[in-house]
Amino acid sequence: MQSIVETIKNKQLDAEVVAVIANKADAQGIQWAQEQGLPTEVLEHKKFANRQQFDEQLASVIQVYQPDYVLLAGFMRILTPAFVEQFEGKLINIHPSLLPLFPGLNTHQQALDSELQWHGCTVHFVTAVLDHGPIIAQGIVPVHHDDDASRLATRLLAIEHRVYNEVIQWLAEGRVRLLEDARVQVDGVAHRAFAL
Repeated sequence: MQSIVETIKNKQLDAEVVAVIANKADAQGIQWAQEQGLPTEVLEHKKFANRQQFDEQLASVIQVYQPDYVLLAGFMRILTPAFVEQFEGKLINIHPSLLPLFPGLNTHQQALDSELQWHGCTVHFVTAVLDHGPIIAQGIVPVHHDDDASRLATRLLAIEHRVYNEVIQWLAEGRVRLLEDARVQVDGVAHRAFAL
């Protein structure tokens, strides 16, 4: 989120952040966004009886801002199918693996345990199936023989920022199209893979 906002402020990304919403009051991102003067909302999931009630309130809060897209950046909650359906085609996530490999958590360790030569990230449309939505773009980094999960995550972070910002620019320009067969087309883009 911070990378996205800073890239917009530096006029390197033609988009606008209309609000930053978090589910934890002590989230570093929400505090940083407040310091930048961005509209912020905190909706603590622990104050709701279940995921459905939380997601219904979250959807109501998002609708107030009328965003063109809802970008998940460090929002570590599984969203209900009803929420996903409400924002279908507008809900974008970045996941730290080369999907369909390693959905869910601990992706860096899973990549190391699998002895892969490459690891990466995926920006995708969110669907009701966790980490399986149509892929917009991916980024890759090499896995070094002396990597641990922390070093690999740190090296991947730079490409995550690059890929997500690139996708946001494509979205802002209206170049991303989700086709009826659940494939993604990006007009005027020859490839959608990025590497360090």
